[in-house]
Parts: sequence; structure tokens; C-alpha cells
Amino acid sequence: MRSNEKPGGHGDRAVAAGIVDMALWDAAAKADRQPLHRALRQRFALPGPPAQDVAVYAAGGYYYPDSTLGSLREEIQSYLDLGYRTVKVKIGGAPLAEDLARIEGVLAILPAGCRLAVDANGRFDLATALRYAEALSAYDLAWYEEPCDPLDYLGHAVAAEAYPGTIATGENLFAVQDVRNLLRHGGLRSDRDVLQMDPSLSYGAGEYAAMLDCLAAHGWSADRCWPHGGHLFNLAVASAFGLGGCESYPRVFEPFGGFADDAPVEAGRVRLSERAGVGIEGKAALHSLVRRLFD
Repeated sequence: MRSNEKPGGHGDRAVAAGIVDMALWDAAAKADRQPLHRALRQRFALPGPPAQDVAVYAAGGYYYPDSTLGSLREEIQSYLDLGYRTVKVKIGGAPLAEDLARIEGVLAILPAGCRLAVDANGRFDLATALRYAEALSAYDLAWYEEPCDPLDYLGHAVAAEAYPGTIATGENLFAVQDVRNLLRHGGLRSDRDVLQMDPSLSYGAGEYAAMLDCLAAHGWSADRCWPHGGHLFNLAVASAFGLGGCESYPRVFEPFGGFADDAPVEAGRVRLSERAGVGIEGKAALHSLVRRLFD
């Protein structure tokens, strides 16, 4: 699919190729009568078995038109009730003082052992990113996500120098070249920061494997990776490649988001299914939608 492509400009074409790659992996694993996480582990000749369960976190906390601090806390409590131990909310869509009130409101209901991450979706200029970094340093957050435009590597380097906690980024990087530039110029720290490249948006599993090789060459471990995109394909990738975990959307992007109906979240982890392929047959709402589309 990428033959005769000019280099650079990774974007929509990376997503299109990634979706085709996902379908081909589903077919190949089904033909081999294997679940995808085992097929990937075998194809990429990785030693040992894939992980049997994967850490997941619940992404939510959007700025709904009728949302209040009370409704935000109810939403987060619903994720905790589902078994999640790390949750994520948006920041940057309200004034700083209001965002801090939202953060404090969520932290107040988190039990011991649970963590809160925040996500700016790359909306801040550097001055605003630094203002938030200073304010967020007062809290024990899981991470501060996408403080700057994803391709503003210098901005990330300055933010990382100012923020002592964990910075997460990478969901909007779609090729090895982008990841290499982030590692060279983004000032991120391999002992604490989190990388969120999304295999299904980045030409597929092969490109993601090349990203992991690039990370290893720069002294990064695969367990610093938590892919964006809470769905079954990325869950299988996380298991196969020994990643730190995977995003989840308990209330957003259904029926595409989420995992198998018979694989509940337990203590912040999801067990991998042994269904052949990606495993959408174990997610009734998604499987039903696909059947209606093709009937």
C-alpha cells in the first residue's frame, strides 16, 4: 500500500492503511485459528508467551454542555465501579481555576491506589502549557497528556523540564520518523514519561513494531507505551508486545470502543480472550453492527 509514496506527510493515509492492516490481521489470525495477541507474538518472533491480561485506564471527563462537577464525579465513580483504577479527564476547555476544581473534585472521590490523568489534547501554547504545568505539580497525577501541539517537540522539551511529573504524548504521531524526532528533540524522560502511539492509526502493527525498535535504540522500554484508542486490536497489541497498558472508553465511541463482553475489568486489568482473530465476536453490539452492514 505504501509503494511509491513520497516520504513525510503521515496523516490520513496512515489511518487508512492501519484499518486495512487491522482487517488483514483479523483474517490471518482466524485462518491460523489463533487469537490476535498470540498471532502477533508468533509473527514478530517475540520470546515467551504474550501477556494474559493488560492494564487499562478509563478515558472520559469531557466537557458536556450540561455537565457539572457532580455529574463529572458520577461519571468517574461509574468507571471505578466497573473495575478501573486509573481514570482520565480533559483539561483546557475551561479556565484554569475551573479545571483545577474539576481535578480536585475527582481526586476527592478516588480510593487509595487509584490515579487520575489529565489530557489537554495539544491545545495549549507554550505559555499556557507551562502555567498548567506549574499548577498541576501540586497534585499526584498519573500524567499530564499532550500539553502542546504534538509536533511541537521543543515545546514538549520545555514542558518536561518544568513539570516534575509524568508527561504523556504520541497519539498523533503516525510513523517511525515522527517518533524518532520526538525522542531526539522532545526532552522526554524514559524513566517516567508515557508514549501513546496508536497502532491502528499508524499504518498498523508492522509500523508499530518498528516504533518499538526505535524506542529500544533510544533506551526506552516497551512498558512506557500505553496506546491511544480503547479497542480490541490495540489491546491485543499491548498483550503481544508487552506494553504498559492500553486506553479504554467505557462510555465513549461505542460500540467500537471497549473490550469483550465476557472480559470485565478487574483491579484495573482486562484478561485477553482466546477467540480467534481480533475477537469482535465477543462484543455483541459491535458484532451485530458489522453483520448489519454486510448483510
